[in-house]
This record gives sequence, structure tokens and C-alpha cells, in this order.
Amino acid sequence: MKVINFEETPSLINQYVSELRSVERQTDRMRFRRNLERIGEIMAYEISKTLAYDKVDITTPLGIAPCRNISDKVVLATIFRAGVPFHYGFLSYFDEAENAFVSAYRKYREKENFDVFIEYIASPKLDGKTLVIVDPMLATGSSMELSYRALLTKGNPAKIHIASVIASRQAIEFVERAFPAETTLWAGTVDDEINSHSYIVPGLGDAGDLAYGVKE
Repeated sequence: MKVINFEETPSLINQYVSELRSVERQTDRMRFRRNLERIGEIMAYEISKTLAYDKVDITTPLGIAPCRNISDKVVLATIFRAGVPFHYGFLSYFDEAENAFVSAYRKYREKENFDVFIEYIASPKLDGKTLVIVDPMLATGSSMELSYRALLTKGNPAKIHIASVIASRQAIEFVERAFPAETTLWAGTVDDEINSHSYIVPGLGDAGDLAYGVKE
């Protein structure tokens, strides 16, 4: 698996990640959602460089211009709920992409032990397409793997990209074992630890709660 860590290359993603992490800035929910969206936009642009293109002739008012259009069929898959603003960033660039949605959640058996459940999936056929799975926080990799397995019921994609804002090293190692070797993982930054509750440390907290408010 190829891992792209944007922390290793200075860009605006670094600035947006710092604002998402900051306890002083992240209380502004609108800005938090917008920063997730903006990181999605930049990652979408970077992923676009890896796609296949067709050469086409476009008629302008003054003649014919040779151009390139994406030939890959892109499907953007999002894990609810924190993934929604991140997803919109990708969708604003891949405006003709098809979309898939998966509801994956943790159900705690004890204070520090949980199972991941899939409750909902809506997806187009995936056979031969480029699947981009977006989820801001890649903590253990369990939700990502189960979501991927659920999506495979809709077909086998030709290419797979995983996009996260913050990934733990443990999750990266887990995903490397669970996904095809040709998968590319894009991370805004990589943190070394997860705590006993399986939250990334230093991370940024609960992305869903910060984007939409605390859940009961």
C-alpha cells in the first residue's frame, strides 16, 4: 500500500489541520466543517493527478482546443457522520462522481471495548470503477475495513483510495493488511498513538461532535 502523508510536504493542509486540532479554533463548528471540506478539496486535486484521462477536442468560439477529461469512473464513499463535510470537499471537485454512503458506528460493550456495526449502505455498482473512501479520523481501521467489506457487495472496484485527515500508525498497519496492496492511503497527518478508548492522540477529539454538536 502506498501511503501519502501530507505532513511531510508543506501545504495549506498543514494549516487547516492545525486549526482542526486547536481547542481555541475548533469550537467554531462552521469553521471546523469548512476546514474538513477544504482539506477534502485539496486531497481531491492531488488524487486527480493519479487518474486516467481521455484526450478530447473542444469547440471554442474561435476554433478547436485539445483538452483532457477524466475517463475513470469515480465513486466517492463516505462514512457517516463526520465524513459528510469532508465528502463535500471531494464532491466539489469530482462534480460528476457517483456517491456511496455507509453508516458505521461503535457500540460499546464495556467502557473501553466496542464492536463496529454497519447499519446502512447506499451505493452504485462499483465494478471497474475508482473508489475513494473518505473518513476524517482513521483511528483503529475497523470501521474502514467493515465499510469496505460492505461496499464490496456492490462490486469490485478497479482502484481504491482511502482519504483521512488524521490517521494513527496502528490504523495504517491494520488497513495495509485488510486492503489490496494497490490501495493508496492519503492522510493529512499521522499520529503515533491511540488511547484506551481508541481515540487518536493527540488527534483532535470527536470530529462528528465538533462538526455537528454533541450527541446523546
